[in-house]
Amino acid sequence: MVAQVIDGKAFAAKVRAQVADQVAKLKEENGITPGLAVVLVGEDPASQVYVRSKGKQTVEVGMNSYEHKLDADTSEEDLLALIDKLNNDPAVHGILVQLPLPKHLNEDLVINSIDPAKDVDGFHISNVGLLGTGQKSMVPCTPLGCLMMLRDYHGSLSGMDAVVIGRSNIVGKPMAQLLLGDSCTVTIAHSRTKDLPDVVRRADIVVAAVGRPEMVPGDWIKEGATVIDVGINRIERDGKNKLVGDVDYASAAERAGAITPVPGGVGPMTIACLLANTLTACCRANGLPEPEGLTA
Repeated sequence: MVAQVIDGKAFAAKVRAQVADQVAKLKEENGITPGLAVVLVGEDPASQVYVRSKGKQTVEVGMNSYEHKLDADTSEEDLLALIDKLNNDPAVHGILVQLPLPKHLNEDLVINSIDPAKDVDGFHISNVGLLGTGQKSMVPCTPLGCLMMLRDYHGSLSGMDAVVIGRSNIVGKPMAQLLLGDSCTVTIAHSRTKDLPDVVRRADIVVAAVGRPEMVPGDWIKEGATVIDVGINRIERDGKNKLVGDVDYASAAERAGAITPVPGGVGPMTIACLLANTLTACCRANGLPEPEGLTA
């Protein structure tokens, strides 16, 4: 069996096109333009690249982009004051504080100071609780992207056996909640899981989000299973830097029914879902119907 490749780059382009269409409709019919504010503290190179990409894609879909770049030694008080200002700005529908923050800042305090309705990262404790109890919430972007790709490939996920490898607050835990919401039977596995290979071999869906390069070999994958590889790991091979996932792609692709590559799989979906979340937040704030096909 040769697995079908789930092309995240192409899927993300489709999501962005849907967002752009609905933003244009919002402007024409309601005179409303969704706005996304991104806050960057410090000069982490990877964060700077990511923030530039977010800003560019926000403008490309017709939204307003507000970038706030603060010095690395910005005080917690000043950062919280900016967030409070954005919370009360009706032109801003989504707020994202780029992580990681400098060590002198309390990430939990900062994230939980964002208005939950504008928390387009889905990290606020209120959104975590709402998602966990099956209520309407803002959903973290990466798990939302994974869910969209799974739904697109399978249609219904009801009754499928899913294993999520990884228990982070950013991917593992919300991914499990989303799969439960779609009526999967869900196991969360991690580094302490006994007989991890056997646990994974039972799964119709494997979501690998553990942050260890090529940890999951092909012989852990059930014939025909769908593999969503969230990992992005930089390694050196044959004297060259290379990006690889948490799954050994070559061997897994021989057994899986479908698989996401790294790069070009889950990664592009994250910003696309950030834009979708901003659109959703704007619609909710204005009492308008939520965008179809872009929410959990």
